Amino acid sequence: MSATVIDGKSIASELRTRVAREVQRLAATTNVTPGLAVVLVGEDPASQIYVRNKARDSREAGMASFEHRLPADTTQDHLLALVGKLNADPHVHGILVQLPLPPHLDSASVIARIDPGKDVDGLTIENAGRLAAGLPGLVPCTPLGCLILLTRTLGDLAGKRALVIGRSILVGKPVAQLLLAENCTVTMAHSRTRDLAGEARRADILIAAIGKPEMVRGDWIKPGAAVIDVGINRLPAPEGGKSKVVGDVAFAEAAEVAGAITPVPGGVGPMTIACLLANTVTAASHKLGLPAPDWRKAD
Repeated sequence: MSATVIDGKSIASELRTRVAREVQRLAATTNVTPGLAVVLVGEDPASQIYVRNKARDSREAGMASFEHRLPADTTQDHLLALVGKLNADPHVHGILVQLPLPPHLDSASVIARIDPGKDVDGLTIENAGRLAAGLPGLVPCTPLGCLILLTRTLGDLAGKRALVIGRSILVGKPVAQLLLAENCTVTMAHSRTRDLAGEARRADILIAAIGKPEMVRGDWIKPGAAVIDVGINRLPAPEGGKSKVVGDVAFAEAAEVAGAITPVPGGVGPMTIACLLANTVTAASHKLGLPAPDWRKAD
């Protein structure tokens, strides 16, 4: 393996430490403690783990943590009323509604109800529009994490060719906007892109967010490129064995060609919760009329 393995766990730990210092500074200078409210509807096991981890990490950073666990049969009106209550709560600076919601609930209308200034997942139309327009706002956590990993690894990204494989509103579209803001030349690829492998071979930066295990092969990678693998896919276990978690990139093959690459797990994943905490500090700073830290830069 010739590539540098980008240590997402270490960079996320540094970011959480920095967040904790900012929380202490805000509390000392303004008497305001940033608060994060997380709403979970139902009993999905994976969502319960995510919510528990978010609450733990927010408390470890010195934030106020508010958990709202609702039964699976919660009505749309009840959920919207809770979001409205959190919007009005001055102790809550960030609101995250854990997705997916049960099928009888309309996720789009719930997200639309969140105050854009408290939308720490960066999913409201206003925050998406501000990102596209190059205006300050709250950015989706996983794309922000990808950008931080790239800037910590490569430094200045200006002029680099970037390929984003995947066009979701959660990762693909916002990470493309972030790369454009860094003056990259950005191409977005998707299921109907012709000669996807050829597009990939031209990219100095390749971000894979497609949800297809090990789709990006080693011979797709431009020598020396930086590869950010957002995928988390669980492969069935052989009889009697444990299942295996892999990314969207064939790691062993790609690592022989790339200059730097994120592993799965341990790459992008740890950055997502760290960036959620960072977004909560950003939201609190904006509410107080103070400049927010530039999380992309090392402290």
